[in-house]
Amino acid sequence: MKVREVFAKTALTRTAISGFDYCLNPYVGCGHGCRYCYANFMRRFTGHREPWGTFVDVKVNAPSVLERQLLRAKPGVVAISTVTDPYQPLERRYGMTRKCLEILLRYQFPVNILTRSSLCLRDIDLFKRFEQIEVGLSITTHDERVKKVFEPYSPPISSRIKALETLRQENVKTYAFIGPILPLDPEHLVKMLEGIGEVLIDRMNYQNRVKGLYHQYGLDTFLTDGYFNSIGIDLKERFERKGVSVSMIF
Repeated sequence: MKVREVFAKTALTRTAISGFDYCLNPYVGCGHGCRYCYANFMRRFTGHREPWGTFVDVKVNAPSVLERQLLRAKPGVVAISTVTDPYQPLERRYGMTRKCLEILLRYQFPVNILTRSSLCLRDIDLFKRFEQIEVGLSITTHDERVKKVFEPYSPPISSRIKALETLRQENVKTYAFIGPILPLDPEHLVKMLEGIGEVLIDRMNYQNRVKGLYHQYGLDTFLTDGYFNSIGIDLKERFERKGVSVSMIF
């Protein structure tokens, strides 16, 4: 993993993503190495030639830049993060996400976090002091073998499920993001997410990026519109029967 410490000009950026006003990305690049990740376009802006998942730029001045921006920013919902995982492995060493959260807490900006890592549990003490915060875990399949193919360096699914349970026990608002839909068993996945209150479901939107990988493992039938539509509807119906709020975003 190539790690580079960089100085950012901005930390808080306006976003057009529905439901959010700002995005905050303390890192560029990600150590999870998800094979389908849309954020590999960021290489165009950083000069990196390394494959996506093998480099991370750490925005070491992000907290101080954020605080300066918050002095002038209109209050709004901050999405952490949109082109990186805020709790990727390097967060243990650098703590950029935690430092930014501490500043956002002082100004009580609403926060929405999405991660694949149970490292987020480290910051429960901060989460509980926000007036408005929501923490989501990406759960793309029930099968660890499938996870290892498409998300080779990301944390185990079981640790994400446990993180959601722990957050709920601590009265932190949570959601599961089933996206992109990887090969999965809807019945099994719904059972794993027992007790969840909110679910977002999205299809694989980057077929060209992973088509060869699907073919290599004989998973071609899991990359069709028919599969995504049927599994999406199946998941939605199963969750709703359990009283879970479901948003289909495809």
